[in-house]
Amino acid sequence: MTSCSSSRVFSLSDFDFSLPPELIAQHPAPVRSGSRLLDGRQAGAPVDRLFNALPNLLQTGDLLVFNDTQVIKARLFGEKTSGGKVELLVERVLVPSASNEWGQHEVVAHMKVSKKPLVGGVLNMVGGFTATLLGRWPDAQGALFRFRFSAEPHALMAAHGHVPLPPYIQHADSSEDETRYQTVFAKHPGAVAAPTAALHFDDALLQALKDRGVTTASVTLHVGAGTFQPVKTENLSEHKMHSEWYQVPPDTVQAIEACRARGGRVVAVGTTTVRTLESWAQDPETRSGDTRIFITPGFEFKVVDSLITNFHLPKSTLMMLVSAFAGYEPIMALYRHAVAEKYRFFSYGDAMFLNRAQLPR
Repeated sequence: MTSCSSSRVFSLSDFDFSLPPELIAQHPAPVRSGSRLLDGRQAGAPVDRLFNALPNLLQTGDLLVFNDTQVIKARLFGEKTSGGKVELLVERVLVPSASNEWGQHEVVAHMKVSKKPLVGGVLNMVGGFTATLLGRWPDAQGALFRFRFSAEPHALMAAHGHVPLPPYIQHADSSEDETRYQTVFAKHPGAVAAPTAALHFDDALLQALKDRGVTTASVTLHVGAGTFQPVKTENLSEHKMHSEWYQVPPDTVQAIEACRARGGRVVAVGTTTVRTLESWAQDPETRSGDTRIFITPGFEFKVVDSLITNFHLPKSTLMMLVSAFAGYEPIMALYRHAVAEKYRFFSYGDAMFLNRAQLPR
């Protein structure tokens, strides 16, 4: 979903920028809250800080909203009966119900293989289980595939899966990634990519925020591999946004209302939290479901006042979201500053702190 209230019509190339490859972080900072924080909330020159300074940048009564999704070990390896190698990246575990025809132990996955097996083909997966191809997803022309595993998918992934590191991280997953590509408050399994802005929070920082009088709440959005999907059309209105499942609990709705009542600010931790809250705001009676919200400049934000976010890929939908939030020119200037000052980019990189452009109060 987009808004066309902006007077300027943006194209894909507007969101491109030059990024030296050495600035793409391959490993996390030694300490979660020890990463850098580019404070871009004020007009004019940005301020270079450390992330652990965040409590001093917030006020008593502010509300931090996190995405409490848990990254699953969704990358699985195996082979066809012919011996050809195959790699699956599980996007979603399907839950059978009276309203669908899904069977037990079914998943939706990306498949990397030299020649795709026929429907009904059985893959022999590392770990001793099988995956039977049932067809494409969500329809016969879908880009994903539906499989039936020979046992419960979450248990199989926990035992035999690999951390689904992003494509720009060039090493195989390790024990460090199992810990650090996961937030300290991850609760609900289902994501195949981490809500990366939340990776900077550790227990000490959360306690400091509490001592400051900052309250917290959570939403859930199971981040899909589509978050890395490139936009292939110059005309943004032609881009088909990927679908992700979200939920906004009643306690979080109450926390937002209480924050508004006391004059505090709603601070979203990460673009996934923004997408969740603004999806809910489109239809407040619906607190869970699938969202394809596509936020581009001109979008009218209804919930989020401030945003903590990592640095995003050139020409990505997330570059468009942060430009919609803080303003296109300010964002491009902040990115130029970040490159010049050698900030670390992407999932394991540093963060920035933004205010919504033209806050109503």
